[in-house]
Amino acid sequence: MPMRILIADDEQPARNELCFQLEQLDDIEVVDQAVDGPQAVALTKKLVPDVVLLDIQMPGLTGFEVARQLLEREVPSHVVFVTAFDRYAIEAFEVSAVDYLLKPVEPARLAQMIQRVRRLVARQQLRANGPGANKELERIVQYVAERQNHRERLAVKAGERFLLVQAEEVVYASLADDVITIVTASMSGTSNYRTLDELHSHLDAAVFWRVHRSHLVNINKIKEIVPWFSRNYILRMKDGKGTEIPVSRTQTKRLREYLSL
Repeated sequence: MPMRILIADDEQPARNELCFQLEQLDDIEVVDQAVDGPQAVALTKKLVPDVVLLDIQMPGLTGFEVARQLLEREVPSHVVFVTAFDRYAIEAFEVSAVDYLLKPVEPARLAQMIQRVRRLVARQQLRANGPGANKELERIVQYVAERQNHRERLAVKAGERFLLVQAEEVVYASLADDVITIVTASMSGTSNYRTLDELHSHLDAAVFWRVHRSHLVNINKIKEIVPWFSRNYILRMKDGKGTEIPVSRTQTKRLREYLSL
């Protein structure tokens, strides 16, 4: 029997990406997609999928509120959080999450999660407070810690030299004419990464946001948020030039929610 999966995320590109990756795996059926928390609860109750892939920040109900409602109503579906934020790992464990994936989701990591859920479904014995709970908590926390330290330094080419830059010092990275420029408060140079997606996969996704198809920013290095046309924004960064970076329409919603704008 194929594993039946429900995807819950308010961002269409995120749902599309998960669907694409799941299609590459064997014996997987995406039974439906939810665009907010209440719909995730309703569809899970109706369809009872084997696993629900839940974003954390959704309209109506957060992913945690959805998970708690499913627990209270004893819906047997397993929950996996798929999020850009790594600070919720412990709370994910507390609501009996099977796993916790960080965006952008790596295909190998997604396949690993699927295999793990298959074993749980076969045994029908997921109990977050049962035997092995401490070991499971340790595994989730260790994974998040590994992702946080995945790439602490970046090699930036400045002239004929390669400088090692702490990731936290990066203000933003931009793509123009197939060249990625990395900028800190005191210098700028080019990266050997071919795409911003590739660079982003080696950075902390909770800190570095792809606010535009050509720009990746460190949200801790935003100096000012300037309102722009059609309720969009421009970010003025903390580099030496006070560089202004546009925010795409898709990311404007995420920025508003994160900063309560």
